[in-house]
Amino acid sequence: MNKEKSIKYFNAVADKRKLIRRRNSYYWNDITRYCNYFIHSESSVIEIGCGNGEMLQELKGKRKVGIDHSPAMIHNAKIDFPNIEFHEMDAEDFSMDEKFDVILVSNLTGYLDDIQKCFSNLHQLCHRNTKVIITSYNYLWEPVLKFAEKIGLKLKTPDQNWLTKADLINLLHISGFEVYKSANRQIIPVNIPLVSWFFNKILAQLPLFNLFCINRYLFANQNTQYLKPEEKEFTVSVIVPARNEAGNIENSILRLPKLGKGVELIFIEGNSTDNTWETILWAAEKYKSTHHIKTGRQLGKGKGDAVRMGFQMATGDILMILDADLTVPPEDLPKFYDVIASGKGDFVNGSRLVYQMENNAMRFLNILGNKFFSWAFTWLLGQPFKDTLCGTKVIFRHDYERLISNRKFFGEFDPFGDFDLIFGAYKLNLKITEVPIRYKDRTYGSTNISRFKHGLILLRMCAFAARKIKFY
Repeated sequence: MNKEKSIKYFNAVADKRKLIRRRNSYYWNDITRYCNYFIHSESSVIEIGCGNGEMLQELKGKRKVGIDHSPAMIHNAKIDFPNIEFHEMDAEDFSMDEKFDVILVSNLTGYLDDIQKCFSNLHQLCHRNTKVIITSYNYLWEPVLKFAEKIGLKLKTPDQNWLTKADLINLLHISGFEVYKSANRQIIPVNIPLVSWFFNKILAQLPLFNLFCINRYLFANQNTQYLKPEEKEFTVSVIVPARNEAGNIENSILRLPKLGKGVELIFIEGNSTDNTWETILWAAEKYKSTHHIKTGRQLGKGKGDAVRMGFQMATGDILMILDADLTVPPEDLPKFYDVIASGKGDFVNGSRLVYQMENNAMRFLNILGNKFFSWAFTWLLGQPFKDTLCGTKVIFRHDYERLISNRKFFGEFDPFGDFDLIFGAYKLNLKITEVPIRYKDRTYGSTNISRFKHGLILLRMCAFAARKIKFY
């Protein structure tokens, strides 16, 4: 779209924008609400193409900045929202010496003359953990919206770029960004009592119906090539929850590889009926000259409680979980470190369901259960997710601290600890990445998992998560 025409158009509609937005509040409120789901009160946010600033005003964030190329829009924004910083700048050619946690590009790509140039320009605003949220129309809606303009139900707009999801993903890719998650929302963009609720809250979340939603969301971060060498070296804390695992404790130490700038190993024993605790103390004393080992004994119950205790004791930049049964080999931990340290993922989950397993590593019903939950979580999280119950999970400590502060959203009802981390990472808008591992037979002891009892708990958690994630 020609820039002069674009500025002229948006200057002309600037004073009408409040009324138009109020008239279409049902549509805009859903966009704001969904973006706010992934933005937190401590975030710094910049909106590219902020218009009159109405959406930015409603978004969470400790610092908020808006830019737009329309002088009239920015003039109105500064008057209406003096608590927010606004700048008259071109999205394709702006300059700013500040980094933000979240960059929002909302319903702007249709009006840009050079989308790639705009996306490439976003790098100056990015630090290592910056997340970009792109919202745009579904191109299938072009004839519907054009018809609505003709009969006066929608404000007439200049011709736009109508891009497919694949087009936008490609433009982000060649501009140095990687899309890690996507979503579609709203089948009916106006409020028809009960009907809109049913279509938008229920049907819009289901396969096939989801393809016809009007709004698309892409979540992206910088390609790893933009990381500096010094941003790839970290200290690591490996937490080993142990219940009735006396025969595996020494091997946990001997087989632990070197990771990053240094490793601390934290054993958390809980409610064992064998001599696991005594073995941990013995091993910690035996290897104190060669390894940095901490020990703790949980007061509560469940692996989740043990993991939280271990994370609280940890001082490393990166937090890792290693199950004491060693069915996930300690020798595979460098794979997890490399993924998170290189920026390929913010939350790294092990996957046991890619490679062939050893004969007795997992029982048949457990495999079926894991396959079902893989499908359920792929749907819930909007990205491929193969193995929810692999014990090895990795997260930066600073992200875990943010997860703690947001834990009340889902509550503390997970006895395993896996879903507390997965759901928390999703809510924080972290890039979730899976690392395939070879799942081994146990060499000592027996599993602590009850297939039917714990399976029912997992189903209940999936239903709870669907309400808090998919149908929120």
